[in-house]
Amino acid sequence: MSFLKSTLRFFHHQFLKLSWLALLMVLLGHFILSWALMWLAGESALLPFDQWFYFYVTTSTTVGYGDLSPGSAPGRILAALFILPGGVVLLAGTLGKLSSFFLRVWSRGMQGKGDYSGLENHIVICGWNRNHTPKMLQLIFGDKRRENRKVLLCTSQEMENPFPEQILFVRGESLTDQTFIQRTGIGNAARVIVFRDSDDQTLATCLSIAATKTKAHIVAWFESLQMVDLLQSHCPQIECHSNLSMELLVRSAQDPGSSRVQQQLLSTLTGPTQYSVCVPEDFAGTTFGRLLAFFKIHHEAIALGVAGSATGDNLRLNPPGNDRVEAGQVVYYLSAQRIHGNEIQWEQL
Repeated sequence: MSFLKSTLRFFHHQFLKLSWLALLMVLLGHFILSWALMWLAGESALLPFDQWFYFYVTTSTTVGYGDLSPGSAPGRILAALFILPGGVVLLAGTLGKLSSFFLRVWSRGMQGKGDYSGLENHIVICGWNRNHTPKMLQLIFGDKRRENRKVLLCTSQEMENPFPEQILFVRGESLTDQTFIQRTGIGNAARVIVFRDSDDQTLATCLSIAATKTKAHIVAWFESLQMVDLLQSHCPQIECHSNLSMELLVRSAQDPGSSRVQQQLLSTLTGPTQYSVCVPEDFAGTTFGRLLAFFKIHHEAIALGVAGSATGDNLRLNPPGNDRVEAGQVVYYLSAQRIHGNEIQWEQL
């Protein structure tokens, strides 16, 4: 028994070294040769293709239902000494090689060695922070009605995918290297979030991403307002955020509870949240007052303001009721859940 196990282990190891083409050719050769030997043994009941395929697989997998079996002594000897051991070894080798392939793919994904250049309409997060990135992902997936985009985390740190069941993961020596950036598929991404360990790293990453001419909406976090000004002087299309703790501190002192309002406006996890929707290009236009009433009556939502583009250009919060809302603008609103553009009856406005 131990000799048989050792033999099977030896052949299994050898088959793993074969290419897929060579392994499949050996398996096909054994399949055809076994059929030819059974033909010579006069086993006519096993020769039709469907019968033979069924017999070969059940024999090689040692299932052996018994509904098909050789009727002659030569046929039984062939099945016992050639078909059964050969089929077991070959199928085990094929399945072993297949499982090894999937294991390598999974391992590459866990270690961040995958290539996602073919990915489209996804969200790319550049940088890993143990305290903030998990919260960021929680907020992204907390928006239950968001577009079902894949999320790809990029980092230069020595680590494995921290959330393999939720996100994709890619790791490189430098997030500013153009070869690495191509692996992330940023050129076809929908959103890019840059949150690095320092403002210098964030600035360099943003400039490298902007150089790809991607049409993705890019947002970045900085500690320093000077860095924000520097980046936007070169890349005005990138939406930048800086540390707002001082503003919230003063606002909470002047208007107690303001921090709770801000937290709920930004969080997808509790209560109504602030969202945005693009006004369709074929919209004839309306006033903000009519939009405000329409959103409240038809969607139980509150229109907060209007901006000229997705980066918030010319943002007008709570504008006068007679201000115009035109095609191509962005409407910001407060709602219990996201409202998609195709769910709004724009023609009624």
